[in-house]
Amino acid sequence: MSSSVPRLVIAAPSSGSGKTTVATGLMAAFASRGLAVSPHKVGPDYIDPGYHALATGRVGRNLDAYLCGAELVAPLFAHGARGCDLAVVEGVMGLFDGAAGEGELASTAHVAKLLRAPVVLVVDASSQSRSVAALVHGFASWDPEVRIGGVILNKVGSERHEGMLREALDASGVPVLGVLRRVERVGTPSRHLGLVPVAERRAEAVAAVDAMASQVRGGCDLDALFALARSAGGLSGAAWDAAEALAFSPPPPLPVPVPGGSAPRPPYRAERARPQTPDGLKVAVAGGAAFTFSYAEHAELLAAAGAEVVTFDPLRDEELPEGTRGLVIGGGFPEVYAPELSANEPLRKAVAAFAGSGAPVAAECAGLLYLSRELDGLPMCEVIDAKARMDERLTLGYRDAVAVSDSVLAEAGSRMRGHEFHRTVVEPGAGVAPAWGVRAPARRVEGFVQQGVHASYLHTHWASAPGVARRFVERCVGSWATAG
Repeated sequence: MSSSVPRLVIAAPSSGSGKTTVATGLMAAFASRGLAVSPHKVGPDYIDPGYHALATGRVGRNLDAYLCGAELVAPLFAHGARGCDLAVVEGVMGLFDGAAGEGELASTAHVAKLLRAPVVLVVDASSQSRSVAALVHGFASWDPEVRIGGVILNKVGSERHEGMLREALDASGVPVLGVLRRVERVGTPSRHLGLVPVAERRAEAVAAVDAMASQVRGGCDLDALFALARSAGGLSGAAWDAAEALAFSPPPPLPVPVPGGSAPRPPYRAERARPQTPDGLKVAVAGGAAFTFSYAEHAELLAAAGAEVVTFDPLRDEELPEGTRGLVIGGGFPEVYAPELSANEPLRKAVAAFAGSGAPVAAECAGLLYLSRELDGLPMCEVIDAKARMDERLTLGYRDAVAVSDSVLAEAGSRMRGHEFHRTVVEPGAGVAPAWGVRAPARRVEGFVQQGVHASYLHTHWASAPGVARRFVERCVGSWATAG
């Protein structure tokens, strides 16, 4: 693993302080200087990485110590940052906010320590002056293993206000590396699950990223920030690699049908045999404006397992890509595009016929809604005997889960960690053969396993269990052989 990639973690005392504006603006500002910038996001967020990708021209990647395990954070970082001049990591929530009931696990501070990276604290200074010094002092001294190397003051009202803030911070020992004036919100509109994804407003998103970069260039000391990034500690070990990850078999199933405690996952067993797949085996992955939630490592693992990964847009394409042998439908916003998805009847029928043939289908959250009988009263693919609708309540949080039924993704008893993030309800919430047993916030089963279909609300990160991708591709090979 390269120890030479300079890196910064952009954090804040709380959500809404301006992390995304500063992080994305920094990425774009440094990229405009000709630097290769590697963009990263702490936690399970799918939307911010889209803006990061616009800013840098590189894939935005997530670093999630809960979903992937702390041991994979540095290897996944090194994988994404390979060959780059600088890495910028946007934090999640407040600096020390992690998985509920799990201490620092998956917090921005936790990831910063795993990466041995300095932290830049973005502070909303709009309603304070001298008190900012107490706030910064508290964050800087709370955990001595977290190094806050500088502060960027956001929403500063005037030169006089800036002078008061700087004077207060002079004695803190934490340098001010940027001051951003209070301006109208950069054009990044939000709705029920956060920012509107880039794929839905690309031209406007490009303009928004340009505005963020201009704001950061005008108010931040880029030279000082890059010098701070170069002070990051060295990392040791190998960068994550999809092909190497597949050289390990999945963990043996746990002897429990539903989640019990929080025992660690069993170690993978070394297995050097590479998967054998026919040439041209295609796995189609849903994309377009309605299905924007995915981790880059999923496609990399599928490709390393021998599949040709192709994308299709359920809003526009009337048939699956020719030669499709497996189907992956990830997360997104089908509720926003329900009329258009419903109107594309040829593709709905093609998906239903594909699933009905027993071919492998993996659907997460939005994919579950799309496979249901209807969404908000509009016909969907009718693969799953359930109805989906919008709901006022937000379902959000990490989940410990155990596979209840054998499926194209996992053996019954296999433990995985996942994340839920939706304002919809599927009724019933589970089929005759449920997908997962979930321990918290309430013990329940959820999702559907039938023929080759695995459909669930749970978002998972396959880098934590590469055997998922191998198993899926193996089922594609088996389905192809049966069809042949």
